[in-house]
Amino acid sequence: MSCTVILPAGQVAAGKLAQAIAHGAHVVAVRGPFDAALAVVRTLAEQGEATLVNSVNPHRLEGQKTAAFEICETLGDAPDALFIPVGNAGNITAYWKGFVQAARAGMARQRPRMYGYQAEGAAPLVTGKAVAEPQTVATAIRVGNPASWTGAVAARDESGGAIDAVSDAEILEAYSFLARCEGVFAEPASAAAIAGLRKRVRAGGLGGAKRVVCVLTGNGMKDPDRARSLAGDIAEVEATPDAVRAALSS
Repeated sequence: MSCTVILPAGQVAAGKLAQAIAHGAHVVAVRGPFDAALAVVRTLAEQGEATLVNSVNPHRLEGQKTAAFEICETLGDAPDALFIPVGNAGNITAYWKGFVQAARAGMARQRPRMYGYQAEGAAPLVTGKAVAEPQTVATAIRVGNPASWTGAVAARDESGGAIDAVSDAEILEAYSFLARCEGVFAEPASAAAIAGLRKRVRAGGLGGAKRVVCVLTGNGMKDPDRARSLAGDIAEVEATPDAVRAALSS
């Protein structure tokens, strides 16, 4: 079976592009944002030229929802609240579906409040209108018109949660915090969930939630250039102890 990856030119992290190429995918970059690329592949799918496996594919959402089952199995119940990044909004839609089904099946006694977080420069669900040119360092959520918009709003409203935005500075702060303090290297988009939790806690908006789960949707190696850009200049010295000591003390 052949695989084709249609992506927005210059807007996909190097690690993700490298994985697609390594696995033999036919990669085509289109000029424009993520939403333009999605519009193209939706048209190709409607014309029978391809099978779309983006989050608008209901079979993909069925697979994604099982992550909610895993959380319930691990914790013995659903958490009080779940924080998750929101780009195309497939994840928040699928997780909520999973938690609803888990409660009905007796896997959980409750359903969590769903808190979705977008980047400020790509926050159509927060502003209530599509963003023509979304901008954020978190490339995985750089989406201006989420395909699962309706599902995300339903997850927010039915769970009593919220969809909010965090700044790129807040995302990168959480990104660094995760790696330094927890030993977890996640991509910037994942850190939006942590940034959202920290922001809500500081504002006193958790509403008594005691058990909270943050979903980290991607490994940091998907976007290695971001980590490298934050490191600054790396000292290059002679291979002697004195040279290394001098570099460490400078």
